[in-house]
This record gives sequence, C-alpha cells and structure tokens, in this order.
Amino acid sequence: MNQETATPEARLEDFFRNFSVRLSPTPRGARLARLLAAEQLRSWGLPVDPARQVVAELAANAVTHGRVPGRDFRLTMYVIADTLRVEVTDTCGDLPPHLQLPSDDAESGRGLALVEALADRWGWGPGLRPRKTVWAEMALEQGPRDSSVPGLRDPSSGATSGPLTSGFHEVSCPRLDQKREKCS
Repeated sequence: MNQETATPEARLEDFFRNFSVRLSPTPRGARLARLLAAEQLRSWGLPVDPARQVVAELAANAVTHGRVPGRDFRLTMYVIADTLRVEVTDTCGDLPPHLQLPSDDAESGRGLALVEALADRWGWGPGLRPRKTVWAEMALEQGPRDSSVPGLRDPSSGATSGPLTSGFHEVSCPRLDQKREKCS
C-alpha cells in the first residue's frame, strides 16, 4: 500500500457519523433528546448550536402533537460529508407538520418557524404506518482539514445537499419568507 494515499485525515468516521435513540413521548423525553444531541455533537467535535435548538423544537413537537400513549419517538442525527441531518420520528403519521406564523401574543406555535430560520432545509416524510419523520439539515463549514471544530456554513452561501432528501417532502413557507424580506 502506498503510504502517501493512506492518510489519517481520510477516515470514514470523518465523513459519516450516526446517532439514534428512542425516547418516551413526554416533556422529559424531549428534554433528554436535546441534552443527548448536544453531548453527541460535542463528542463529534461539532458546534452544538443551532442544532441543539432544532432538536429541541422537533422533539417538543413530537411530544406535543405526535404523542400516542405507549409509543416512543426516535431522535436520529447523522453527518454525511458536510451535512448534519436531524430526524425526529413519531407515531402520529396522520398529522403532517405545517408551518404557520402565530399571532404576536400567542404563547406557542413558533417551533417550526424556528426550525425554518435555523436549518438550511427541512421537511417531513411518511414512515411505516403510523409513523412520520420530520427532518432538518444544516450544512457544516468546509474549513482546513486540521481544524478540530468545524463550524456551520452560512446558509446564505447557497450550499445545498441533495441526496439526503430522497422520499421526503421539503417544506417552505411563503408568508415567513415575505416577513423575512420586510425585516431586512
């Protein structure tokens, strides 16, 4: 084997990482999802935020809107090349997520709007009946190879990731986009 081609920087675990856990559909389970996600991201040497907030919102939605007594939800995170993907699967597939802007005085209803703002892309897809999976993708910054902590790429850079969304629905919200333009 040629020693020049077998570099330690080109390890498979640098390009593909996976974490998955089943949790109870309770507020405690949602909190644990956020804490476990943050710890896993730290162990991978990746920045914790904004992924921690995305996990918190998706897990809270699974517990609030996708809860079926006696059935857990699953948190899955993986990194392929330069994309972090967060998936939350619940057992209420008959209620697809929909993004709506709450009134200014509403106490809840901002979760998916936060996911829309923090993630590069998000969407959902049906699973085996009665499941559905809501996912969000965040691009990781392409830095120097010896960088120990890569950051998140600026979403305005136009970077996308295509192959991770096969079979899923990507969601956009024209009202939120219009509201963003007014704020700019």
